[in-house]
Amino acid sequence: MKLRDRVTIITGAAQGIGAACARAFAAEGAQVVVSDLNEVGGTALVKDIAAAGGTALFCRADVGMRDDAQRLVKFAVDHFGRLDVLVSNAGIVHAADFVDLAEEDFDRVLRVNLKGPFLCGQAAARQMVAQPARSLPGGGTTRGVIIHMSSVNAVLAIANQVPYTVSKGGLNQLTKVMSIGLAPQGVRVMGIGPGSIATEMLKTAVLTNESARQRILSRTPLGRLGEPDEVARIAVFLASDDASYLTGTTVYPDGGRLGLNYVM
Repeated sequence: MKLRDRVTIITGAAQGIGAACARAFAAEGAQVVVSDLNEVGGTALVKDIAAAGGTALFCRADVGMRDDAQRLVKFAVDHFGRLDVLVSNAGIVHAADFVDLAEEDFDRVLRVNLKGPFLCGQAAARQMVAQPARSLPGGGTTRGVIIHMSSVNAVLAIANQVPYTVSKGGLNQLTKVMSIGLAPQGVRVMGIGPGSIATEMLKTAVLTNESARQRILSRTPLGRLGEPDEVARIAVFLASDDASYLTGTTVYPDGGRLGLNYVM
């Protein structure tokens, strides 16, 4: 129970990696606030966690709205007394060639993927630095952990995923600058940059399109898709005291993709 009684907010948690993180955190003893625009999926997940013996509540929030970000943090504190962990996982994509990309679509993706983590991170950090510090087993203290869900596409580029790639590159820099600014207050900030993960959306695309499957596997040295649970376990580690000397960097569960400069 690495996260016993750690109050945790997870955005974009109704499905995919976010849902896997919510289940994993609850299984490790965290008190989880599941947040998403998808009320049906989020509420169902909360019921599943409760049935498994965990603690979770649902709070609908639009991460791109400052008032919603602040309300989300207040919800967690009102119900559980403090905030220990924020996992900024909410994200969207929009495919278009660069010359065809509409301004409103560029803005829409950056609003969720980059502005959202800024707004939620700022609201969370303000709460964390204001609350009493917790002693670490090996010495020192902590007031909280913020984890950003980035992507290998913060480093690599996909030609028809312009705003997504730009947003994840910006998110990596946000992780660094937040970590430096918040270190003196005892708040760690980390990133996770998944490669090709078997979410429902990706599995559907890969299983129904052999060329797409071969394209993904040809650039993945481990020769398979990653699983959402594998990403969730990394998030648990980063949020735990086992990672107490880590801040400002991004971990890449990508099956070796970033180290590969050719196709296999």
